[in-house]
Amino acid sequence: MTNSSVHYRACNLCEAICGLEIHYTDHQVVSIAGDKSDPFSRGHVCPKAVALKDIYEDPNRLKKPVRRTATGWEEITWEEALEEVAARLGKIQANDGPDAVAMYAGNPSVHNSGTYLAGTNLMRALKTKNIFSATSADQLPHHFAAWQQFGHPFLLPIPDIDRTDFWLILGANPLASNGSLMTAPDVANRLKAIQQRGGKVVVVDPRYTETAAKADAHFFIRPATDVFLLLAMLQVIFEEKLEKVPAYADGLEELKALVAAFSPEQVTERTGIETAHIRQLAREFANAPSAVAYGRIGLSTQAFGGACQWLVNALNCVTGNLDKAGGAMFTQPAMDILATSKGEYNKYNRYQSRVRGLPEFMGELPVSTLAEEILTEGEGQIKALITSCGNPILSTPNGQQLDWAFEALEFMVSIDIYINETTRHAHLILPPATGLEVAHYDLTFNALAIRNVARWSEPLFSKETGAKYDWEIFQELTARLTGHYSPSFTPEDPHAKVDLALRFGKYKLSLDTLRQHPHGLDLGALEPCLPARLQTSNKKVRLAPALLVKDVERIKKALAQTPPSDFDLLLINRRHVRDNNSWMHNSERLVKGRNRCTLLMHPQDAQQRGIETGTKVQVLSRVGEVKVEVELTEKIMLGVVSLPHGYGHGRDGVRLNVAQAHAGVSVNDLTDEQVLDDLTGNSVFGGVPVRVQNCYDLRSFV
Repeated sequence: MTNSSVHYRACNLCEAICGLEIHYTDHQVVSIAGDKSDPFSRGHVCPKAVALKDIYEDPNRLKKPVRRTATGWEEITWEEALEEVAARLGKIQANDGPDAVAMYAGNPSVHNSGTYLAGTNLMRALKTKNIFSATSADQLPHHFAAWQQFGHPFLLPIPDIDRTDFWLILGANPLASNGSLMTAPDVANRLKAIQQRGGKVVVVDPRYTETAAKADAHFFIRPATDVFLLLAMLQVIFEEKLEKVPAYADGLEELKALVAAFSPEQVTERTGIETAHIRQLAREFANAPSAVAYGRIGLSTQAFGGACQWLVNALNCVTGNLDKAGGAMFTQPAMDILATSKGEYNKYNRYQSRVRGLPEFMGELPVSTLAEEILTEGEGQIKALITSCGNPILSTPNGQQLDWAFEALEFMVSIDIYINETTRHAHLILPPATGLEVAHYDLTFNALAIRNVARWSEPLFSKETGAKYDWEIFQELTARLTGHYSPSFTPEDPHAKVDLALRFGKYKLSLDTLRQHPHGLDLGALEPCLPARLQTSNKKVRLAPALLVKDVERIKKALAQTPPSDFDLLLINRRHVRDNNSWMHNSERLVKGRNRCTLLMHPQDAQQRGIETGTKVQVLSRVGEVKVEVELTEKIMLGVVSLPHGYGHGRDGVRLNVAQAHAGVSVNDLTDEQVLDDLTGNSVFGGVPVRVQNCYDLRSFV
């Protein structure tokens, strides 16, 4: 490309961490394409990566601190902003105690190494119990099961899809997500490769997803009943003596006894999957040369999320597919989170939320309790909030209630680059340099990758004069709050810690080594590492951990109960490849085209209600209602409807020009903050009872 230079880095907009080839001139991006020399992503790139240019050039992106006033937003200096934040937080904690200040960390925290490395120090400096994050609205059940079964919440099994013969996908749509808790760029071709070598891919989902369309088989399942299917599959495997249990597994007999009560015949009506199909699925999985079960957000965000992830791990283990090529394996990353965390996350129920008494896990409380902790008066009430790169009003249950709660705060500060649905409530917004302006090392997603890989991304452009990196903001706030700030204070680049960890890691790398390999390093396929890598006291996998075993009684009661009939449809959400949660809707190239924020509904369900495709309908739940265009399709299970996650940009005060023109509605104005996975405290987004009617239908008001 004439008169342009080229820069290589990883995309950090989703978990696939695809390598990018960026052509640029001065401070202008000319083009973004996949890096064909990246040994991991092999030139693959999805539409989101090109939008890195849009974020960098976005006229709505904040570049200086702003303060909310009675007449609007005004720019202020960094010194003024940081001093005001520290003073106001300090005063509130002095008057009302440390727990009067809360902090919420959004999903992008783990997509930005500066935030990840420096943000935790600010959390510690606050000395508050009220720490919340997107974790408890997403993958917390994975961490809980890993802690209970393998001894550490970050010891997460990864599907070795490049070598498997049978891939069972439950509650996941990797062709839209690009893989989640499974860093696997170019999932579509990796899935195709399984089939080309004679393997099989099976999807279990209430919707015929993009992934299901490429799979060998798809089974519709009623939302939030996956736990019954998994128990029944294990029952068949044990009944037919198909198990191949490794010596390092403990609790086999107890697990056998637990699943005995859940035969396919007993769960078929609740799941909607025929008995013969459940048995066939169990047999094929157990008899495959290698197999891996992968259950993602659809499993985690239901009433038995923790139990589902436990049973997925158990299924992989008892069929001999844990720590085996083609099964569920563990990464050994160049910077090992297990080695650096020193057990600080192995904590549960040391304290509880003030209002509902829900347990803490990994130093966090369930985000579904955040609104009530703000709105309920009394000792320990949250009076001030810090949000970091998060939009919980769109991303957590009952967003309308959270809207009211944020309006009631004495003080709120947001570390963010936009005035969005959440940050519009802030008194101050502190915008960091972002995207193409920052250096990055994927601490989290290298630890979740289907191969051991490492890559260092240098910034393409220098940050603007006077701008601050995310880690500079965190460090300066921490210093001010702890009394260690002075005019000579200089933040330290936290990536020096990355360099040190790389040098002492398994591969003895360094940042200098990675700089010499701008396309990244492939450190090899995942290798068996059990029992050595287990963190349990006896170096065994716990097949029947006590806390999860106790939850089986709740599962039995749920199987025996008839679902409530006040609302006659079950709502699930969905994802698109051109966005990531509530991100990326302010890029015209990503939102153009037909309306994607529609309610998917089966034609038979629509006919019964006199609803026609393309019309606007009213969707009602216990907590709220939305009006949205309906789209009829047989790709959704009868009795189920689906809304995409992350929309709802029409709220007053939002400054996202493109997103507001494609506002859509928020599915989380329908989800219920009172309904949780009782064991882990994770939010529930799957199987929300709703009623759907034409907008002119007044029956709901009678």
